[in-house]
Amino acid sequence: MNPDRLPRTMRPDATRDTTDAPLIRASVEQVVLVASLFFALSANRLFIGAVLQGREIGVAANWGYALAIGLALVAVHALLIGLVATRWTLKPVLAVLIVATAFASHFMQTFHVYLDPSMLRNVMRTDPGEASELLSVSLVLHLLIYAGLPLLLLWHVHIVPRSGWLKAVGVRLAMLALTLAVLIGAILSVFQPFSSQMRNHKEMRFLITPANYLWSIGTVIAQDLKGAAKPRAPIGEDARPGPGWASQTRPRLLVLVVGETARAANWGLNGHVRATTPELAKLPVINFPDVTSCGTNTEVSLPCMFAPVGRRDYDEDTIRGSQSLLHVLARAGVGVLWRDNQSGCKGVCEGLPTEEVAALHPAGLCDGGRCLDEGLLHGLDARIARLAGGSSREVLVLHQLGNHGPSYFRRYPPAFERFQPACREDDLQKCSAQEIAHAYDNALLYTDHLLAALIAKLQAQSDRVDSAMVYVSDHGESLGENNLFLHGLPYAIAPDTQKKVPMVMWFSEGLQRSTGLDTACVRRVASKPAKHDHLFHTVLGLLDVQTALHEKDWDLLASCTRPAGSP
Repeated sequence: MNPDRLPRTMRPDATRDTTDAPLIRASVEQVVLVASLFFALSANRLFIGAVLQGREIGVAANWGYALAIGLALVAVHALLIGLVATRWTLKPVLAVLIVATAFASHFMQTFHVYLDPSMLRNVMRTDPGEASELLSVSLVLHLLIYAGLPLLLLWHVHIVPRSGWLKAVGVRLAMLALTLAVLIGAILSVFQPFSSQMRNHKEMRFLITPANYLWSIGTVIAQDLKGAAKPRAPIGEDARPGPGWASQTRPRLLVLVVGETARAANWGLNGHVRATTPELAKLPVINFPDVTSCGTNTEVSLPCMFAPVGRRDYDEDTIRGSQSLLHVLARAGVGVLWRDNQSGCKGVCEGLPTEEVAALHPAGLCDGGRCLDEGLLHGLDARIARLAGGSSREVLVLHQLGNHGPSYFRRYPPAFERFQPACREDDLQKCSAQEIAHAYDNALLYTDHLLAALIAKLQAQSDRVDSAMVYVSDHGESLGENNLFLHGLPYAIAPDTQKKVPMVMWFSEGLQRSTGLDTACVRRVASKPAKHDHLFHTVLGLLDVQTALHEKDWDLLASCTRPAGSP
């Protein structure tokens, strides 16, 4: 007997049809279009807001403009998903995209970040400690709404197969062709104003979600694979000791402190309303009040500031594919050590001696894998003492955790919570602007203490070791100005709070004598604008390393130093 002629409850598949049947039956193409509409409406608030900024809502033409942009958003994501979606891959692909897009939209809307390749590289290099500080109740709620509910709906979707592969291919090609036509038509209908916007504000394309992070992840992976295929190109192969080495009678030590996320606007020596640098203010340090960083995040700034040409003629591939200042110094015979309390040296110290603060186990300074920055000074007295009596030259790089956000309150011990009330939440949305600023300034206060303690250690052995300290931050930070938080905005549109950083120098009397350094002259130089680009050449000059890479015009100390052998 034909089962189809039996009553429904007597059919062999009656159980499946009545109890386990999916709530929704749809084709691949239908699901792709609905998902694309969902992404366009749920994850692109910042992009749509940027595109429509300055347009009056009551003007009919602006409604047409908004509709065209909306159609283009749906179409571009339908194309992307449609190219990889099959009956078997669609649901897994969408599940991953839904979760990833929910994360992306939360952080974009909370901190107003752009998911360009630079930011995605930062995300991909984030260690578990940094990632855990970004978890919050607001993130969980956002994920429940924008990932949990869509995933629940997707679970109940049954993908209806097409009858025959030829028909399935035909329908897919027709959908892709129609989607492409809609995308082209939508863009052409608003081409003049839209193309002008995108040409003048290229960074806006990195607000289109999830296309932004998909493109950026692909770019980062491609760059890394390209870089992994060949070793870093050597630079400064002609590096050699300068004439001053022959007459050197005492060891010379440069401690280069690379700050994290310290902005010039809150630096006490620059005139900030709160005294965030009280200890340095009592010391004979030279402050540089107008210093511009090479990037707005560590992944860009760190390699750039150790390169011979930084932001002046910025070439990311060349910088990432080449050795750094530290390799040039080592080639000339300078001892090099990188000590890290952050997320690594980003290739700057590749192949050179390194230490991690957590591995040094400084007593009372580490908790849960994170250490306070005073751990960078662990064992430093003994290290300086070992230099005494010789004639070597060494550079020690201390890479701070500094003011890394959003958990500023975790960057300093309780004794440094002087500015109150201070935000003590990982989720900045729970704190007022003043509380956030107080916590940030407390962290700067701790950096001030760290630098003063370092200078004290160097000063204590200055009768045996000529020493210098250079402190400079890698980038700044936004603390809510214009509703921006943290850092990492594309450089072209980043505010000065993310690009202006503090820089301080200190020189022992012995080093001043041995190099003929005129500190009064250095103070005059410090009153002028400086950049990360100066660091490479200034360090070469300070350690008297000769190479064709050394540009005296970019050496901040060159005009203030007496040449070796001169009276």
